[in-house]
Amino acid sequence: MPDFLPIAYFRGEFIPFAEAKISIATHGLHYGTGAFGGLRGTIDPENPQQVLLFRLDRHCRRLSDSAKYLHYDLPAAFIESVIKEFVVKNKPSKPFYIRPFVYTSDLGIAPRLHNIEKDFFVYGLEMGDYLSPEGISCRISSWHRQEDRSLPLRGKISGAYITSALAKTEAVESGFDEAILLNSQGKVCEATGMNIFLVRNGKLITPSVDQDILEGITRDSIITIARDLGIEVEERAVDKTELFIAEEVFLCGTAAKITPVKRVENYTLPPERRITMTLREKLTAITENREPKYRHWITVIPL
Repeated sequence: MPDFLPIAYFRGEFIPFAEAKISIATHGLHYGTGAFGGLRGTIDPENPQQVLLFRLDRHCRRLSDSAKYLHYDLPAAFIESVIKEFVVKNKPSKPFYIRPFVYTSDLGIAPRLHNIEKDFFVYGLEMGDYLSPEGISCRISSWHRQEDRSLPLRGKISGAYITSALAKTEAVESGFDEAILLNSQGKVCEATGMNIFLVRNGKLITPSVDQDILEGITRDSIITIARDLGIEVEERAVDKTELFIAEEVFLCGTAAKITPVKRVENYTLPPERRITMTLREKLTAITENREPKYRHWITVIPL
């Protein structure tokens, strides 16, 4: 079982995590009518009495936007204030992950978003590496990413993650670490909870936002960092076969950070990952507040 942080925010107050419980009749549990965020907390290497949060404002804004799809007005400023207090109350001493969540909290069986109670909670857990930093193997999933015309894919809607769960289990049970999902047009979309990048001819390429991807915050950060480093970036549709001949492929996300891909299906990728490692080292330095240029991305919370 994960090591959960001792305090949660639940129903408008901070209580012990073990006491934060919902009913089996909770509407959001039955219909996937929830939306979540996720952000990492890092203990400041220079001062263990401080926690560093990466792009807190952007995470809170995305969750506030996701809540709008549920007809829930949850201001980003409020989410941010709760998360800051949550960190102070838990006083973490190891790297950790924060999960804020909005959902339809009424007890009922009619699938709807109108005339129904909504709520918001926050909990956290200690987290090291989500995937192996040495590199992983990926298969092309038989499951396809949903389309934006059927689900609001720019929000992290909880019900949408059934596809990720199916694809992840299919990949692991067939001998791979992770799955790569194609969209309804057969183009490369994303992994089960991560965006994807590849390198061809020294150029960084990633599926564009019109390819039914999640508009990832780590993805956005990597694009900015790469361009600042003088690396050319293309956002466009990506064919499956491009992955097989790429010089480098990596996945990225809050939990995964930057994770190299060693193999796609039965195609082994080159072991040299110059651009991947350059970006990973830079992103690590930024999250540890060692890059003055990007200090506006870091929120420092004294414990």
